[in-house]
Amino acid sequence: MLIIGSHVSYKNENQLAGCVMETLEYGANAFMFYTGAPQNVLRTPIDDFKTIKALEMMKENNILLENVICHAPYIINLANNSDMEKYQFAMRFLRQEIERCMTLGVRYLVLHPGSATKLDREYAISNIIKALNNVLIPEDNIVILLETMAGKGSECGINLEEIATIIDNVRLKDKVGVCLDTCHLNDSGIDIKEFDAYLEAFDKRIGLKKIGCVHVNDSKNGIASHKDRHENIGYGTIGFENLLNVIYHPLLENVPKILETPYVDREYPPYKFEIQMIKEKKFNPHLYADIIEYYKNK
Repeated sequence: MLIIGSHVSYKNENQLAGCVMETLEYGANAFMFYTGAPQNVLRTPIDDFKTIKALEMMKENNILLENVICHAPYIINLANNSDMEKYQFAMRFLRQEIERCMTLGVRYLVLHPGSATKLDREYAISNIIKALNNVLIPEDNIVILLETMAGKGSECGINLEEIATIIDNVRLKDKVGVCLDTCHLNDSGIDIKEFDAYLEAFDKRIGLKKIGCVHVNDSKNGIASHKDRHENIGYGTIGFENLLNVIYHPLLENVPKILETPYVDREYPPYKFEIQMIKEKKFNPHLYADIIEYYKNK
């Protein structure tokens, strides 16, 4: 069965229930959300009644909790400890996000590994390992999914070896996994046309069972551009058929696929129409016009 969804908004008015309502509007059976704005540390208390409502709606609409993904804020940087106060804050904030996920019953938390900035790359990766070993505890019912990164600036986690090194050295290995991002893979130097070869290499070095989520995004840039600029499905350099191959790959059948593609005109979410394209396996050359017309007439 296709497990497909998108990033949705978590707003205090309805919290997780609002995420479910938006997911149903898009015709999806999975979703990803942030528990607050990804650029800041402001967080509102979780309302258990809203969570219960969300879980009831999910049950009624066959959305499994195991297909719900949370994303950690961008501001968490575990790679740089040049400012120890900021490094310790990043660990505390990640710990808080873990607790919020577990309160909501969500098991998967996607995390950008971090940026080395001016630090030695190997040392920066050791900082990520130390931080995860400090933050994770045996009682956690959580899996931190390390996202494959594009290589913009001094990002860590830009190839199999860096991700594998982190996983190899985290003590609680059952609590770490990987989130593949097709745009990031492309921009880091992986040819999505050769996705089978990439999965084979991944399986040998890390193991396919560690893949907990796939972010499905086209890319505005070419292979190895290290830009990290998402594009709508089929409108970028990766292409519709290549992305379909990832989405419907038999080795990833049970892995949630999450769209993070850009809003049209920075205003209209594309997900309802992109998910329809994916389900029908048919590219829509009028995607932008159809989205604008739909939301203007809604």
